[in-house]
Amino acid sequence: MEYRNAIFIVAEEHSCPTYNIGEEFKVEQDALTVPDGKPVCLMMARELIKALSEKKSMQRFSLAGSQRAKFECGGCKGRILFEFKKEKDFSTLQMKLLAAAEQKERMRHLDRFFGVLRRLEIFEPLKEEGLRDLSAQLQLKEFDANKVILKKGEPGTSLYIVLEGLVAVIGDDGQTLSEIGVGEVFGEMSLLSGEPITTNIHSRKKTRLASLSSKDFKHVLNRYPVLQVSFYRMLVDRAQANVMRAGNISSGMTGRLAEINTVELFQLINSSQKTGKVSLTLDDGNALVVFSEGELVGVRYRDLVGKDALFALLAKSDGDFTYTSGLSDEETKLPVIGGFMGLIMEGLRRVDEREV
Repeated sequence: MEYRNAIFIVAEEHSCPTYNIGEEFKVEQDALTVPDGKPVCLMMARELIKALSEKKSMQRFSLAGSQRAKFECGGCKGRILFEFKKEKDFSTLQMKLLAAAEQKERMRHLDRFFGVLRRLEIFEPLKEEGLRDLSAQLQLKEFDANKVILKKGEPGTSLYIVLEGLVAVIGDDGQTLSEIGVGEVFGEMSLLSGEPITTNIHSRKKTRLASLSSKDFKHVLNRYPVLQVSFYRMLVDRAQANVMRAGNISSGMTGRLAEINTVELFQLINSSQKTGKVSLTLDDGNALVVFSEGELVGVRYRDLVGKDALFALLAKSDGDFTYTSGLSDEETKLPVIGGFMGLIMEGLRRVDEREV
């Protein structure tokens, strides 16, 4: 049997860079519609067309009874399994009514988040269309009072926006380090730096959160580069706040990258407009990063120099560093490598692509 109007749903997902479990693909008169705000993956489209063109049942039979047949898309960096959900084979009037109902439900979903997002400073640069695209990617999560939302050491998988309630940042000793209220964001540090979650997050009372998955967060940043500036500033503010609790960076200061990663360390020096050098001792060699009034003017790491050396260092998460203030006369004449924010964002993108 050949289907011309059908809905398929993602049933399993293993490191797919684009789609999530539960997202749907609609085929209407041989036209493919992908989830809102997502690019069309040509490999996925090819597998859908292949599934539709096979003149066989979308069900398979076993001793356990009838089950949906699963189809695989595994031609790129990840792997997903999708299955036939239902046939869309309605008259023109029925199709219009169904489309109207789906659009109404989508608008209800968007309106649930749009008003809150519009009031958040971090999303101010987005115009209405962009903000609605972002809203379409959000999922609602609810937690009762005194529940664990995030655990220290776990990988960061989502960005969270507090819609209602209150959450607390809990230290290793059980003490409350800070509280995050309505309209505030958390979880973005792990997504941007690629590092595990650094603190425990608990709900103080019944809390409603809007969550944005890691892959959707990256799609939003790539689609709306203006947001990169907002999140960069947030990273700097968080890094400054952390260092203020531990003390300002000064000449001779040493530390481990397990405690402050290279991204946060370099941003701290940049935001403080420091002039000096960071020497790094890593498991596979040494590196030197030179700053002049907070701007990068020299980077060396093994046989790499400049931007390539910087991008490689951003992926390092283990090692020791020492900061020394002041430069030699020769070092003060070095030209700036490039805009600091742009270099960091480009480096993080490359690190993410290598990990995927």
